[in-house]
Amino acid sequence: MDCYLLYTVLLLLLGSASLSNARPRATRHLNFMRFVTNATDFPSEEYYDYIIVGGGTAGCPLAATLSQSSRVLLLERGGVPYAIPNLMTHDGFLTTLTDVNSFDSPAQSFVSEEGVPNARGRVLGGSSAINAGFYSRADREFFKNSGVDWDLKSVNQSYEWVERAIVFRPQLMTWQSAIRDALIEVGVHPFNGFTLEHRVGTKIGGTTFDRSGRRHSSVDLLRYARNVNIRVAVYATVERVLLSDDDDSGTNVSAIGVVYRDELGRYHHAMIRERGEVILSAGSLGSPQLMLLSGIGPRSYLSTWGIPVAVDQPDVGGFVYDNPRNGISIVPPVPMENSLIQVVGVTEDGAFLEAASNVIPFASPLHSVFIRAPASPLYVPVTTIMEKILGPVSVGSLRLASTDVRVNPVVRFNYFSDPQDLERCVNGTRKIGEILRSRAMEDFMVREWYGSHRFRFVGVPLPLDQTNDLVMADFCRRTVSTIWHYHGGCVVGKVVSSDLKVIGVDSLRIVDGSTFSISPGTNPQATLMMLGSLYKSHVDLNSGSDM
Repeated sequence: MDCYLLYTVLLLLLGSASLSNARPRATRHLNFMRFVTNATDFPSEEYYDYIIVGGGTAGCPLAATLSQSSRVLLLERGGVPYAIPNLMTHDGFLTTLTDVNSFDSPAQSFVSEEGVPNARGRVLGGSSAINAGFYSRADREFFKNSGVDWDLKSVNQSYEWVERAIVFRPQLMTWQSAIRDALIEVGVHPFNGFTLEHRVGTKIGGTTFDRSGRRHSSVDLLRYARNVNIRVAVYATVERVLLSDDDDSGTNVSAIGVVYRDELGRYHHAMIRERGEVILSAGSLGSPQLMLLSGIGPRSYLSTWGIPVAVDQPDVGGFVYDNPRNGISIVPPVPMENSLIQVVGVTEDGAFLEAASNVIPFASPLHSVFIRAPASPLYVPVTTIMEKILGPVSVGSLRLASTDVRVNPVVRFNYFSDPQDLERCVNGTRKIGEILRSRAMEDFMVREWYGSHRFRFVGVPLPLDQTNDLVMADFCRRTVSTIWHYHGGCVVGKVVSSDLKVIGVDSLRIVDGSTFSISPGTNPQATLMMLGSLYKSHVDLNSGSDM
């Protein structure tokens, strides 16, 4: 395995799930498949109250809640996660996630213009069905500064709705326990214990993996939909939103439906009834891409693609952000369990520290140890310590690569273009250095033949001189990767209003992370699922739907 492939495997590894030994929970069999159908079985035209484009982290709970009183169509370009056994288990997850090039892979890879590998969900459940499972509510500052009109009582009720259904308390094992102790030892205080709140200090977060290691995701929330009111089409690729002028002047543009193709290439039209809505929940790449392909975007830019301009919206595809991640990986001298992102540390100066461990196939030289690379892969335990900055302020952009919606758009995140982000990275990586020097990490060092102890690094180790700002800044730039928490592209106050309606277009709303102008500060899946369930009265989890 060459260095780049090893690097890619490590990146993908960090997106996998963590085992949980939480208390047992009675889980109703997910017998909602009666309303999930391949798009090939849908008629060429049909009418609904709400059409939701994207059955991802926000789209599934949104469909479930809207279906309580309205007829809903949920369109998902991927398949059903339960048809992919490896995806639903920890042991087979890495194999599934690394298969990113096939048409029906649940993870669609893309590489930003900076050359950083990334991935987006392409399966019912979206990124909540392919992520690391870490669950934490948003930073309180997010609700103050995101520009959305939040009803905090409803926000809390929506979080609780999700948490009762799919969130578990993990049981810490060797590596996560050591990271907890190290964070406390180096001053990431206070220790907050197990909490779903985002707080400064060290904490144990929630997980969407139950005690048997089975994944739960936003798909599970569909079991609370009202069956008679909902249809879910999988392998349904929406190509554009259909728009109409309401009057002869052409000043009022309205969404009237969408056109989508099934896997046989046949076109279907889904239309909305009077007072209905089209809702984009296609994510931070998919929603701005669909807006542009539908003629909603910068006039001059759309004209260069030959796309008829329906609404001149200069900020579509702008204000895109990603949380840069940096860190180190080491090979410990003792066997390690699989565990990914259960303990985190949040510092006062804006660093978010987390860790993972797993076993990977390895055939690349190790740093800081005299060893020859093996001729064939060995399965070696690898532990990681990572930091990301809580809220990136470096601004990127998204543009089309093709008029074919199946082709990823071109994204540039402009990592560390703002000095504030670089300063936070320097502070965070220095904290990793402190962790490595803590007593809690001594058991993970190897003893060399002349009696000294040192870490056996995989990839680039931290600089020796960690007091030098220039050296540490160079490390941040050279080793930047992603934590898959990108957001923006259709942000509040520029593309959508505070109630997430698209400015200048009637009957069109966006409900996903593309509307976020700032980061929730942690893994966004909790906040996205909460967001999706805000738009109707909450479903009683105890009674469920008519199934």
